[in-house]
Amino acid sequence: MAQLPEAAEQLLRMHAPFIHAVVNAVHNRALIPHLLEMLREAESRGWPIMVSCVRQIIDGQRERTLLLGLDEEDKVIVEAILAGIDNPATLPPLGNAGDAQAAAPGLATMIALAGRGNLEAFTTLAKMAEQMMKAGGDMARLGGIMRRLVDGERDEAKLCKGMGELGRKLVRDILAELNQTTLH
Repeated sequence: MAQLPEAAEQLLRMHAPFIHAVVNAVHNRALIPHLLEMLREAESRGWPIMVSCVRQIIDGQRERTLLLGLDEEDKVIVEAILAGIDNPATLPPLGNAGDAQAAAPGLATMIALAGRGNLEAFTTLAKMAEQMMKAGGDMARLGGIMRRLVDGERDEAKLCKGMGELGRKLVRDILAELNQTTLH
């Protein structure tokens, strides 16, 4: 079960701007119109259950029953939102969302574990890949190559095809971490 906190940390890093936006809008109602725009975008990307939950939070609901019906990733995000409303010091740091140095070790660990048959890591990684696919851009491409990474593909040129520089850097960092993992 040690892998789940790391996966949760990855999710929090990836969604930190969204989590902050919700908490900030709850504390400063003038920010709600911008948040509603974000929610419409999230809903169009396939997150209607999460959006419904966030709308309930905006309307003042804080009960743990909000978590019912959410998948594991959405639960992590909603719990971070609820905790952040109560205590903003618990919010995940901003600025790490696109930081390849911060993301690569966690992703590489999950990929290595999944490649060795760890079902929990594989399932978590598959859910993360699904979320990445919804994000578009390099994140979608990264989500699209997860299975190939789990299956042992290490050709950087093949894996980075169609990615921008930030995406390529993240893949290079993941490959470097995977190389270190296999050496130990």
